Amino acid sequence: MDRGTERGAPPSRGAGNTTADAAAEAGRIPLAVVVVDRAGLVSHWSSGARRLFGVAKEEAIGEPAIDLLPVSGALPEPDDDHLPYGDFGDYDGFGDYGAHDGPGPGLESSLGRGLGYPAAGRARLTVPGQGRADVLWWAYPLVGPGSGRLLVLAADAAGLHREPPGSTADAHMVERIAPGFALHTDFPGAEELARRLPEILPSMSVGESARIVAQVLELGYPVLEFSQNDRVPVTPDWGVTRRTERRARRERAARAAAEGSPMPRDLLDEREDLEYAAVRERLEFLNEVSGRIGTSLDLSRTIVEVSKAVVPRFTDVAGTYLREQVVAGEGFPEGVPDTRTMWHRVAIEHTDEPGRWDDVVPVGEAMPFPAHTPFFQCMTTGEPVLVPRISEQMGHAIASQFEKRDIRPLITGRSMLVVPLKARNVVLGFMILLRHPERVEFNDMDRVTGAELAARAGLVLDNARMYTYQESVAETLQDSMLPHIPPRMAGCDIATRYLPGTLLGRVGGDWFDSVKLPGARTALVVGDVMGHGLNSAAMMGQLRTAVQTMAALDLPPAQLLRNLDDLAQRLGDTYLATCLYAVYDPIASELHLANAGHIPPVLVRAADGRSELLDLPTGAPIGVGGVPFEAVRVRVEPGDRLVMCTDGLVEVRGEDIGVGLATLCESAAHPAASMDDACDTIIRALAVTFSKAGRGGRKDDVALLMARLGGIEPDDVAEWRFALDPAEVARARAAVREQLHEWGLAKLAYNAGLMVSELVTNAVRHSRRRPVALRLVRGDTLLCEVDDDDHELPTLLSAGPADEAGRGLRVVSTLAREWGTSRTAAGKSVWFELTLPRR
Repeated sequence: MDRGTERGAPPSRGAGNTTADAAAEAGRIPLAVVVVDRAGLVSHWSSGARRLFGVAKEEAIGEPAIDLLPVSGALPEPDDDHLPYGDFGDYDGFGDYGAHDGPGPGLESSLGRGLGYPAAGRARLTVPGQGRADVLWWAYPLVGPGSGRLLVLAADAAGLHREPPGSTADAHMVERIAPGFALHTDFPGAEELARRLPEILPSMSVGESARIVAQVLELGYPVLEFSQNDRVPVTPDWGVTRRTERRARRERAARAAAEGSPMPRDLLDEREDLEYAAVRERLEFLNEVSGRIGTSLDLSRTIVEVSKAVVPRFTDVAGTYLREQVVAGEGFPEGVPDTRTMWHRVAIEHTDEPGRWDDVVPVGEAMPFPAHTPFFQCMTTGEPVLVPRISEQMGHAIASQFEKRDIRPLITGRSMLVVPLKARNVVLGFMILLRHPERVEFNDMDRVTGAELAARAGLVLDNARMYTYQESVAETLQDSMLPHIPPRMAGCDIATRYLPGTLLGRVGGDWFDSVKLPGARTALVVGDVMGHGLNSAAMMGQLRTAVQTMAALDLPPAQLLRNLDDLAQRLGDTYLATCLYAVYDPIASELHLANAGHIPPVLVRAADGRSELLDLPTGAPIGVGGVPFEAVRVRVEPGDRLVMCTDGLVEVRGEDIGVGLATLCESAAHPAASMDDACDTIIRALAVTFSKAGRGGRKDDVALLMARLGGIEPDDVAEWRFALDPAEVARARAAVREQLHEWGLAKLAYNAGLMVSELVTNAVRHSRRRPVALRLVRGDTLLCEVDDDDHELPTLLSAGPADEAGRGLRVVSTLAREWGTSRTAAGKSVWFELTLPRR
């Protein structure tokens, strides 16, 4: 590589170094920019390239770069002006360069994709109609997803800043210049250099420009070398060096227009540069706005971001209106909005004094818009509406929509642009943009910029709307699939909590449930389908329904899990689930539990406040198949608490689950004013533990069920046995009425006695050997159970006037608060409940 490609130390200039000072100014030069694609064809040809090489853009694009920038072939003499575009020649160090047009091996290798590093050089160039040119060039190999594979920068050395004409210092300085590379951080103002570097790539997309600039900064910033230790960075100058010529150009343009001649080429160049600068400024603005909006999927936050992004750079006032359904996070009918469509003002951002807009156009107000307004035109056509200045007449028409509020002073005389916020061809809302009267009016380019801005903002808002809608659907689905458990069951109090996982996975497979069982017992269930999303939630719904159905059949815990496992395999082998099933008998003061791969429950003893993880056979998860399940019985006392939860509460990634289980046991033992407070204490304690461990927030959903086992006192239970004799029916009726009087429930005695007569009569009639059992239980309700050894469950029949059978259950169904039947190990049980009278 020539010396110009070596990276050296930053320049050291003294106050009296006039050559270096001149060189620093010399760094501001017009550049020719050429991009060559992987096929060796020109894909970008700047206006500077047209000026330097004498080839129009439309003639260069798509042509082989080797033809436009010849690097091989016969070398003509220096005075040969027949070479079409000229050849690059080498410049070797700081001595004289070649006296003729010649090939540059660095550029030749770069065009031939033979170099993997940047190259630079200096050459003489013959340009048609312009004579000989002294050219500096830099070549950068490009990599990445874009089509560009080589970036070539070139400059006319004669265009560098120079002393007054005739100065010998000027000739010496230009003669000693060589192109090279250096780290941009070697120079003062490195950030400014990096910021201005995209200016060398006019008419490119923002993404492509950013990709190329990043590689240029990595490979080496283009510099001008005046000596071994004196170098200055190249900064593009699209107009500074031509300012002295502009007035003359305009005068020539005016003369050409008067004479009917075409506009001079140099004035066209200037207009092209100005148009480029304006377009690039808008692209940068849109790129900046795109980076500031959509940072979250929260609809309210997105609305504020959109409003703040345009004030004050693009407009002085921005009012955002959205359709009613968008604000609510709902879907809405397709089709064009009409005069009945309600639009909610969701944000007002302005540069006026604080409070000036708040009272007149408050955020949150909803209103329709008449057909004659520019707002209605925007929302029905889906196109921006530009009003250069709001006249008094238009201001009065707009103000007429605001009852008892005069907004004319706020809008009259201002320039207005109304842009639609739409996505997927649906208008979600619109933005009203206003500029102060003293500011330049919105123009057609602003209309295009506003439309692009609104399109990006509309898409972001629609994503937030759909997320809000889907989140609402997910929460509704989850709520519908989780049971609403009453806080009080027979002999126990229950509290539950469900916490969804991450915001992107609000639907999960965790569930809890409680099922009312015969004999004043309660089934308590917690389960967890592995995975997240709708499929897991659907599987959870199926398993939960199956558990409820089998629990109602009063299956023993181990048998229930066995049947649930069989069902899961029939549904498919895609999902696995864990499940903990417990049956609490408040009369026997006993828990009957079985586990299918779930974390064990915690039992808090009321006597001493001690908590413990119950040692249960773990069992395999539901869906594995072919494994046995075992059940255990645990004695409990009134006041004990049972805590059941899913692993999302006690387990986080990177932390031993034993830490979570220990925290669960400790926090469950803390005294609490209520069951709800006890649940909240557990959740907070686990959150604090994992936060201190630096494990971050919880990702999995959580199901938590806590039951305070109150039990039923022996004095609240009465039992009898009756022989299989119809005469026993009257004795059963009398025994029940007597017991109810003793309990102070005389108001229930008649109806209870009548229903007991019917049930005992049926039991005596259908029982085979064993005596009929009758039990009364006084709890939150009055429970009456009649057991016999017949396995056939009775059904409710429609009894006619002449029918002798079917009347008993009809009487029970009419008088009871609730009634039912279930099979038992010995036969069946028929029961009913009556509401206790208020005391």
